Amino acid sequence: MSRPSRFDVLFEPLRIGPVTTKNRFYQVPHCNGMGRAYPSPMAAMRGIKAEGGWGVVCTEQCDIHYSGQHQRELRLWDAQDIPTVARASELIHEHGALAGIELAHNGGHVANLESRAVPIAPSVEATRSLFPGTARAMDKDDIRAFRRWHREAALNARRAGFDIVYVYAGHSMTLPVNFLSPARNKRTDEYGGSLENRARLLRELIEDTKEAVGDTCAVAVRFCIDEMMGPRGLTADGEGIEVVGLLGELPDLWDINISSMAHDGATARFEQEGWQEKYVKRVKQATTKPVVGVGRFTSPDTMVSMLRSGTLDLIGAARPSIADPFLPRKIEEGRFDDIRECIGCNVCLAFDSLGAPLRCTQNPTMGEEWRRGWHPETIAPKDTDDTVLVVGGGPAGLEAARGLGQRGYEVILCEESRELGGRVTREARLPGLATYGRVRDWRLEQLRRMKNVRLLPGNRVTADLVLEAGCSLVAVATGATWRDDGVGRYHSEPVAGLDDTEVFTPDDIMDGRLPRGRVVVYDDDHYYMAGVLAEQLTAAGCEVTFATPEPLVSAFTQYTAEQKRVQRRVIELCSAVHTSTALARAERGTARLACTYTGRETVVPADAVVLVTGQVPRDGLYRELTDLGPDALARAGIRRVARVGDALGPGIIAGAVHSGHLFARTLDTALTDETPYRRENVAPGDDRLLLTKGGA
Repeated sequence: MSRPSRFDVLFEPLRIGPVTTKNRFYQVPHCNGMGRAYPSPMAAMRGIKAEGGWGVVCTEQCDIHYSGQHQRELRLWDAQDIPTVARASELIHEHGALAGIELAHNGGHVANLESRAVPIAPSVEATRSLFPGTARAMDKDDIRAFRRWHREAALNARRAGFDIVYVYAGHSMTLPVNFLSPARNKRTDEYGGSLENRARLLRELIEDTKEAVGDTCAVAVRFCIDEMMGPRGLTADGEGIEVVGLLGELPDLWDINISSMAHDGATARFEQEGWQEKYVKRVKQATTKPVVGVGRFTSPDTMVSMLRSGTLDLIGAARPSIADPFLPRKIEEGRFDDIRECIGCNVCLAFDSLGAPLRCTQNPTMGEEWRRGWHPETIAPKDTDDTVLVVGGGPAGLEAARGLGQRGYEVILCEESRELGGRVTREARLPGLATYGRVRDWRLEQLRRMKNVRLLPGNRVTADLVLEAGCSLVAVATGATWRDDGVGRYHSEPVAGLDDTEVFTPDDIMDGRLPRGRVVVYDDDHYYMAGVLAEQLTAAGCEVTFATPEPLVSAFTQYTAEQKRVQRRVIELCSAVHTSTALARAERGTARLACTYTGRETVVPADAVVLVTGQVPRDGLYRELTDLGPDALARAGIRRVARVGDALGPGIIAGAVHSGHLFARTLDTALTDETPYRRENVAPGDDRLLLTKGGA
């Protein structure tokens, strides 16, 4: 296949200072939950991006000093840290990409829990973490020291083989942008007051870095052009664009972002592809240097439009490069239907926030490149003579069938419903979740090309049919059911009184059965489901009272960087919102809500209760088959029955997809005595990594 000529602009080389990128695909720095704790997985993940055709591949932020440390990301305090970051640059270079590194000092944004150093900031301020503490104001010696640390880190970055060295003044969380921000900088010396004074430190850092490495490395500035706090901070139509005007020709590249990740990394529930264009469109008028920006770009036509309009010179991506590391190569080869589009759910960000290796709803190999040896595009050919029956056409079943089909196995996939996709098809109809349908669409596109895979929707499978199917492996991917008894994290026993009122679950609502009148939505799941159901019910005319045992609405969405937006929307839509409140009892026409701290009860009107509390596996078919015993299964030619996805353990969609992929790779999902992935440890009293495989 070949691409249409209109996409050629995406593959034009571009000079960035002393280096040249082979195309316009630029993987901007992004966190990944691996960093210095898992350096080999981190490096392998970056190398896969380069193999996938990205012209530039950057690290995440890299701490330059112990006084501004992030708990998980890379660091480059001194030469001891060079081998860790060099591993990434080496793997990036193997595939002809430029390697970028983002030098960072997090100032008052962090509490320095590991080093115990008192945080530093432009002015005295409370640290931005919940840990009680105050950052002290930097004096002139601190500023000189900071410049020295940054310069030495830049030199070490060059020694580690990087081609692009960042000065990080972005996301409202680093010292340079905090000096720029009138909301954070209250100084009265030459580093405070006027914009020119507040920009002095950033100017000095750029000049220092250029002087140190600019003959061989490009120097990039990652800049927060709008802090999303109005005139109290930088704005894209005010001081933000003025900073670019002041310093526009100093760096070799401008990497433009906005505010915190809650805005810059907004989920698809709240922002569409390319929504940041309005913030970056004026930057090219203020500088002749290349400009890169992001916007969760997945459409090649949108990418071309960004370049043709003069908005951007390079297409920046973090989440789309996670969902499909081979996105550039697929566009280059004209394989547009093969692009695994980001759904904008921010599961990737959530696991970094939780301190765990990165994962992705669309791409189950993300984070598994080194430790399991998984590649996003290739999979080992079949090594057994099995034929496989997959029961269930949801995300786990589709991914299992796709992976098995790619390996060359003969596969039959049966789905009870006439619609394939399972939960993603149903959830994609809920407010703000339309992109979830991409999980189904991409897999169906791949499956329909496979002659060795038969898709049989509208077929309910019984144990007798399984025994007659003649398949040696059976994957039960029949999903899960939402509970209707209120049992969840808070209640371990059913809620009293539910027999006396109308009870609805998310399954009911997704099936089109809606309550009327006054409705209590009780959320003990704490992710997106209760919030989007409240939105749907208010749109249908219900008067909704929202209650949750957690102190926050949809508390888990703190990790996906959308919690404040979720809570604002729920408050705006619902007649009342009760946090730290459990559903104590349902009664005809009312519900009793109890404070989780005092037990004090509040009676609210309720014609119906919607319970979003927990799920149970739909594993009846699995149990019926395994109860037959191994001899009966063997007589039918079945050597293994495995549960896959939510039928094994209900969770997030990313977990179901990963489970399906695991089955496709290993033909099983059972626990084993041997650890199924490589680990790396530091020997006590030594700074060298010990690589271990399995349980060794």
